[in-house]
Amino acid sequence: MENTPNRKQFEQYKRIVKFLGSAAIVLLELVIYYYVWMNYYNRNMQEAFWRRGNWLIMGEYLLLSLLLHRMYGGLKVGIYKYWTLVYSHMITIIGVNAFSYVQVVLFDKRMHNPTALLVMTLIDFLLVLLWALIFQKVYATMFPKRKLVLVYGRNSMFHLMNRIDTREDKYEIAVQMSIDEGIERIVKRAESYDGVIIGDLPSRCRNQLMKLCYAKNIRSYTLPKISDILLRTSVELNIFDSPLYLSRNIGGLPLDQAFFKRLEDILFSAVMLVVTSPFFLMIALLIKATDHGPVFYTQKRLTKDGAVFDIYKFRTMVVDAEKLSGPVKAGEKDPRILPVGHFLRATRLDELPQLLNILKGEMSLVGPRPERPELAKIITKNIPEFEYRLKVKAGLTGYAQVYGRYCTTSYDKLKLDLTYIRNYSFFLDLKLIFMTPKVLFMKESTDGFEDGKWEDPALIVKTEKK
Repeated sequence: MENTPNRKQFEQYKRIVKFLGSAAIVLLELVIYYYVWMNYYNRNMQEAFWRRGNWLIMGEYLLLSLLLHRMYGGLKVGIYKYWTLVYSHMITIIGVNAFSYVQVVLFDKRMHNPTALLVMTLIDFLLVLLWALIFQKVYATMFPKRKLVLVYGRNSMFHLMNRIDTREDKYEIAVQMSIDEGIERIVKRAESYDGVIIGDLPSRCRNQLMKLCYAKNIRSYTLPKISDILLRTSVELNIFDSPLYLSRNIGGLPLDQAFFKRLEDILFSAVMLVVTSPFFLMIALLIKATDHGPVFYTQKRLTKDGAVFDIYKFRTMVVDAEKLSGPVKAGEKDPRILPVGHFLRATRLDELPQLLNILKGEMSLVGPRPERPELAKIITKNIPEFEYRLKVKAGLTGYAQVYGRYCTTSYDKLKLDLTYIRNYSFFLDLKLIFMTPKVLFMKESTDGFEDGKWEDPALIVKTEKK
């Protein structure tokens, strides 16, 4: 099966097509806002803005729109599915338009009728639905899905194949080949397709295959190892005639970063506790009305350096839910979950009491999610590097929660958490905090974990042969 002619024909124009498509919708939204600003809000202000002021307002709207689009991925045509793209774009629209309304109120020092802004937001939504539909179809026609060769070693590629199958609009595994068939033969076969997926292979074989793909101009997708994450997040030093990669490996965060991160945790958790206090009251009443049991639920979890603490949650399951079953993950239709528990889990509101853990210093606002000691022991037996996650405090949200899914394997979550630990910065924390609301209501974030169908290979205890 040969490469698709259209792909080769249009490949060099991909960046231009993406730019033009993104520019079209952003500028159209800007024009709509300009009309609403000039004809409704600016006209009704006590002191109207003039030419330079209007241009400044438009520039601010455009800049904020591009910033949020970059954060939420509202312009990632060809990368996100249709509804994910629309959802990401709409979050940006809501954020920018809400900010613009607050700005008008602050400028004029009085409340304004929000009807025009609400109508504008609705029109924006309809335009985004139409734009995404048309542009996704144009993009799919010009750049059809890539037919790939999957190269595997001794370890199963079942989970990777499942992930690729969820994006059948973008990728298709056309051929599967074992590394034992020989690198030369694999590369020769791959020349007839759109690329190679290099699975979990021995380092020597993987390096040879990557180099040969580069030499033959064959696109390659490589599954990273833990060592790759450590290398990629190292600092490049150019003090000799050959580059060096410095990995400082100081353990946790430096003293200055740890101080400001703790300050960030105290301020954010205190403010959020005040803001969410009405939710605490409503949720407590709903749980009490369900079975009259306790409102809160505590569970032993691990945090920095393996310290054990009691994590706080709103109770979503029946009392003593694990008395007979032991520590097991709950599926979507688990009979132990309370009626109100389904809503709390779906919206992640059951996690709100962990703000108290953060204020106490047991957790951080951002960090690897805390694991149960019993499950961590099993995972670590199969993945010794899993303990690397304990170099920082556990978090309410984290890199793996934003960029992974509920069914992401423990090994892949470890890679994501290590990426966060090694790249930590205050601005990365802010980005993950602002990204968290986006994933709360995305079905994709919980895909694959339903009715107990998903199984993490790291939780399967390997039995030794006698």
